[in-house]
Amino acid sequence: MIKPGRLRLRRRPYGPWPPELLLPVMLAIVIASLAFATPRSVAISRILPAVPALAASMWPVLPTVLLGTFCLLLMIGISLEFPDLGTWYTAAGIIAVTVAAAYGSHVRLQREQTLFQVRLVADAAQQVVLSPMPRSFGSVEVESLYLAAAAEARIGGDFYEVVDTRYGVRLLIGDVRGKGLPAVGTAAAVVNSFREAAYDEPDLGGIARRLEASSTRHTSAFSPDDLMERFATALLVEIPYEERHIRILNCGHPPPLLLNRGRLRVLKPTDPSPPLNLAELIGDQYTIDSVDFAPGDELLLYTDGVTEARDLTGAFFPLADWMRRQTPMCPRDLLDRLHRDLLHYSGGGLDDDIAALAVRLREPPAPS
Repeated sequence: MIKPGRLRLRRRPYGPWPPELLLPVMLAIVIASLAFATPRSVAISRILPAVPALAASMWPVLPTVLLGTFCLLLMIGISLEFPDLGTWYTAAGIIAVTVAAAYGSHVRLQREQTLFQVRLVADAAQQVVLSPMPRSFGSVEVESLYLAAAAEARIGGDFYEVVDTRYGVRLLIGDVRGKGLPAVGTAAAVVNSFREAAYDEPDLGGIARRLEASSTRHTSAFSPDDLMERFATALLVEIPYEERHIRILNCGHPPPLLLNRGRLRVLKPTDPSPPLNLAELIGDQYTIDSVDFAPGDELLLYTDGVTEARDLTGAFFPLADWMRRQTPMCPRDLLDRLHRDLLHYSGGGLDDDIAALAVRLREPPAPS
């Protein structure tokens, strides 16, 4: 799984090479051995130019050139044993392939360096959108899960955040419509606005209006024709201190699931609230629901990538049934199991980004 704040790109230009990088040397040894062991008519030595070509896909420029030189000397040594193998034609092929392989290795390294820098920028952007967070806020345990649909992706349009305020622990999870850098920019604007508003606003409705304003300002630079396509769903949750209930404001987001001693509740809003960036069109009336939340209860917040994961037949992942079958466990174990079962259900391929938060209220400590 991908854990925000813990991704590190490690480069190992020096030190022991992985075994697969020794394949060009092994290939050269095999060809040389077969050249001496097989009849002269077979002429195995003529495939020696393949060695530097293979090295170019793995090695830097200088080792590639040195290996090509070694193959050239090896071909000259073979010609001493078999003078009529067309040595000079093969030698010319080795030289030509080595030069081309050296250039190809140089181009590959440049592209790898560019990709490395891009990934560093992506990691920095992820730190802005999905910053590391504590696993515990007093008696509230919170764990996160983020899975990118693309295997090499670092960030996407899904976002979440958890902050500890004087009003209680406040959580945000959401999903920006669309993909790519515009979606990441919108997600960053919403998350940064939440990090400020969660400490200042006394109720969730005020936070939602602040998020709406930030989202509207961010998308004002885009074409008016695209505004209907640039909205975000969001779910706000507040867990007050020393109280046995939570407050939920749902802005067009999939409803959270609450598991209480084997009994599952789908926490649908009593009245829908507008998604972010659409309040001007459908009104800014926000509804806050209050739900009982006792010690031992488990709350799952998620984006639509979870429920829209498909199996080979096209059937959606049955999240409610899956949640109902779970036994009481810590939030980390719950998300690890969800991660494993999602990959198994979808055959290892995800069509959309996935974000989830698991929350549990610990039992109060017994008096000493």
